[in-house]
Amino acid sequence: MNEYDEKNVFNKILRKEIICSKVDEDNNNLSFEDISKQAPVHVLTIPKKKYKDFSAFAENASDGELSSFLKSIFKVANKKGINKTGYRIIINCGSDSNQEVQHLHAHILGGKNLGPILK
Repeated sequence: MNEYDEKNVFNKILRKEIICSKVDEDNNNLSFEDISKQAPVHVLTIPKKKYKDFSAFAENASDGELSSFLKSIFKVANKKGINKTGYRIIINCGSDSNQEVQHLHAHILGGKNLGPILK
């Protein structure tokens, strides 16, 4: 895989060059509304550090960063009220998964029955 692309849209959001609709933020992560919603609730959670994908994150992040990322996802589910009805977390990694933005991001989706994962 190639190196991290400083010009990716999520890095621009972190640098405040692009505005987002923030849902939550802590020292390590930012969560914001997806602009191309695929469900009534569709939030993205990204680490603030520059990790191209999940593999780079799992290999290089500290235990604190790993834990913080998962807790941020859970916090979003609670804030959006989907923790009781159910939600889906999607992390695409690499070209075969069709990862569109080369910065680790988790999609948190819910608010309706999401159907099967793959057809």
